Amino acid sequence: MRVIYTDQSINCLEEALEFVVEKQKLSPEQASSLKDSLFDRADSLAINPLKGQQEEYLKDLKEGHRRIIEGHFKIIYKIEKETVYITDFFDSRQSPEKMKG
Repeated sequence: MRVIYTDQSINCLEEALEFVVEKQKLSPEQASSLKDSLFDRADSLAINPLKGQQEEYLKDLKEGHRRIIEGHFKIIYKIEKETVYITDFFDSRQSPEKMKG
């Protein structure tokens, strides 16, 4: 399987990292390391895409969204044929209503 990051997921990741840098006072190096670990975790879905749980907050969309966790982040994705689409990176310390799916 291949992993594709949607434009929305990249935008969400950048927003979430800005939030974390501001609130947690992370250095640029720490933010870069966090970003790398999130990408590594998401890329691992190429090997085992079903390892994530169903994402309850997006169940109404009926697109089969799933999630895996890395630290305080949910990595939201869906599977279509032989492709895993990463749709959102969501800091779980934020309100679930901000999740875009």
